[in-house]
Amino acid sequence: MQYVSAEHAVGLIKNNERVFIHGGCATPERLVNELTNRSKELKGVEITHMHTEGHAPYARPEFSAAFHVNAFFIAKNIRPYVNEQHVQYIPMFLSEIPMFIRSGKFPIDTALIQVSPPDQHGYCSLGVSVDIARSACDMATKIIALVNPRMPRTIGDSMIHVSRITAAVYAEDSIFESAPVALTDIEMQIGKHIAELVEDEATLQMGIGGIPNAALQFLENHKNLGVHTEMFNDGVLPLIEKGIINGQAKKIHRGKMVSSFAMGSQKLYDFMDDNPEVLMLDVGHVNDTTVIRKNKKVTAINSALEVDLTGQVCADSIGTDIFSGVGGQMDFIRGASLSEGGKPIIALPSTTKSGISKLVPTLKVGAGVVTTRAHVHYVVTEYGIADLYGKNIAQRAKAIIGIAHPNHREELERQSYDLYGKCW
Repeated sequence: MQYVSAEHAVGLIKNNERVFIHGGCATPERLVNELTNRSKELKGVEITHMHTEGHAPYARPEFSAAFHVNAFFIAKNIRPYVNEQHVQYIPMFLSEIPMFIRSGKFPIDTALIQVSPPDQHGYCSLGVSVDIARSACDMATKIIALVNPRMPRTIGDSMIHVSRITAAVYAEDSIFESAPVALTDIEMQIGKHIAELVEDEATLQMGIGGIPNAALQFLENHKNLGVHTEMFNDGVLPLIEKGIINGQAKKIHRGKMVSSFAMGSQKLYDFMDDNPEVLMLDVGHVNDTTVIRKNKKVTAINSALEVDLTGQVCADSIGTDIFSGVGGQMDFIRGASLSEGGKPIIALPSTTKSGISKLVPTLKVGAGVVTTRAHVHYVVTEYGIADLYGKNIAQRAKAIIGIAHPNHREELERQSYDLYGKCW
């Protein structure tokens, strides 16, 4: 493989192209920065991606003549600019994005990716982030790759042959890390409640945040757990080391840990490197409800920004302000619901850090409903578990009030009475 400078490689991008950026901890920051350096030369370049790490300088208003952003997920690096003319959000189930890209309705002119060096057969690996990058690479007219020996070589749908790479840049850059943070008492209490719902031989899906990690810490007396999840981090490692997570009870991809991207420490990346027990697959497969449901006892743990008394879950916006994205929450809530013995769980603290209740009579005006009240089963806070499945509106309101912060229960009861009449 012949290497060129980042400046030369990114010079292949032309005006009015659509450019995909590899996401998560695989974000090729060197290429992103070089692209931004060309802002005075370029016009009308559309940038698309999922969550990315780094500073995302292309999203700043001063570069709006050169770049505009159409993102499938809003991370903190572009959150200040979302809903401005040059930074927009595309709501779509994570499971459907690869199909959308492959349909030709959203053509990719150039993909900026970060990969491991080629093996003896000429194959590089997408490493820690396969998700929608697989479909973007399959459909891109040009691929510009940052080839980095620090990128773990992962197995599954991650392979890219050197013949598909238009320009390659060699660099030994650090891979972005998302090191574990100290868990709060509230997260630990929520995790303890979630662990009560997890059965032996369950297959786990964990969303992003401290709560799933807290739940994992309370599973050390469980047996034969599996993992089939859109993402994972260091929280699984102690359970793997102890043989608790082994995948032996799974019906599909038995004995394998299945995911589409990872965000963690160097220890996690070392564990993933060339590990045949870890399958990094296209998220169109990982998040397909018909695949998810094939495993028994799928237990999906996802978070929310607020939940109303009927069970509607807002997870992507604060009112009309887009905060994150739909992601894979609905894929796994539905998949777990259809799984034999499955348990879809929405978990959140009862209040914000400033004491405002996250359990509300009605969602904020303009809030997006990511998980509908028809899909929700369990809602968990530090005060307990509300089982809403099969419950009517009045019964749901009573159950949710029962896991609200005590300081807010009386007011929630009053507003519930005004909205729905006597609930009990």
